[in-house]
Amino acid sequence: DDQVVMVRQYRHGIDDLTLEIPGGIVDPGEDALTAVKRELYEETGYRARQWVKLGEVESNPAFMDNHCGLFLALDATLEGEGELDETEFIEVELHPLDTIPGRMADGTIRHSLVVSAFFFFLARTGGWRRRAEP
Repeated sequence: DDQVVMVRQYRHGIDDLTLEIPGGIVDPGEDALTAVKRELYEETGYRARQWVKLGEVESNPAFMDNHCGLFLALDATLEGEGELDETEFIEVELHPLDTIPGRMADGTIRHSLVVSAFFFFLARTGGWRRRAEP
């Protein structure tokens, strides 16, 4: 229904809350798609019926060798309460998809990997409405 499942969480590096899409680390022996499905549920309680890999970026190649896989979860439904780690304090929010550009422009969404994910979404769909199927 053109809503984006987002999380608001505290980030130590900036000593502030950020508005982000769900995400996390790929565990040893796990592939990226399995990890994003797990993280979506753990952080939000949502599961998605369809997944599309949008792309991949290098998180900070100046001094790190990791990368970030970017996936689109379609037809997500709330199926539980999630399973937060004891150190995670996350608020789940739904945001209309067409408000995302304004939230990036006004600094509400400022995490570089999240902005990258929305760029890949826009490049894939050609617009800020989900009806432009990827």
